[in-house]
Amino acid sequence: MRGWRAITLGLAAAFVLGACTGAPEQAASPSAERPPWPHDAVRFLGSGEALGESELLDAISRRGSVRDLSPDPLTDAEIAALLWSAQGVSTPGGARTVPSAGALYPLEMYVVTPEEVLHYVPRTSSVEVRYDDRAKELVADAVSGTPASRAYALVVITGVPGRITGKYADRGIRYMWMEAGHAAQNLLLAAAALGLGAVTIGAFDDAGMADALGLSDREEPLYLIPVGRPLT
Repeated sequence: MRGWRAITLGLAAAFVLGACTGAPEQAASPSAERPPWPHDAVRFLGSGEALGESELLDAISRRGSVRDLSPDPLTDAEIAALLWSAQGVSTPGGARTVPSAGALYPLEMYVVTPEEVLHYVPRTSSVEVRYDDRAKELVADAVSGTPASRAYALVVITGVPGRITGKYADRGIRYMWMEAGHAAQNLLLAAAALGLGAVTIGAFDDAGMADALGLSDREEPLYLIPVGRPLT
């Protein structure tokens, strides 16, 4: 069986190096788009090479909900692989690793660690970094202290409804949630391929999560996925 990402990794790398121009995204109206997310720095992560030649069948068979997760740090390479799998650029035309209605891409990806909050920028395989040593505690509070919230990395998928409702009206909300599911499954498979544990959480305090991430009122949290090294 061929490695499940060998071709797309090369294409993504070419995109990052500037070999490609343009993308299928359609611009949302200024009133629908989220404002820039306040951050302190930008860090290049890379295009997810840590997944290497991982086999899809093996990742599917090993995926499972893991709640006993270590607070030991993940590497930037591991975080890059997780984020690339969920929202990375995978073709020279700018398409991403999950399907999106109308190529409108309403999702945003964040990673909350004990020291910082990262916001993923798919086009450059980098993250906007906000140094914040309280955000992880606030996110954990928003999920009522589930054991999985002790994991080093808390990945949060958010949505910007205005990007998609302009074309699809109220049905666009359904498409946004569908896309969040696609992104979450890709991330879970990537975690399994990397030997990491992960679990999906949908029960959280929406307002508390939005405050912890510093989201505007045009963006809403959809999905929380703690990721870390399994304790067992």
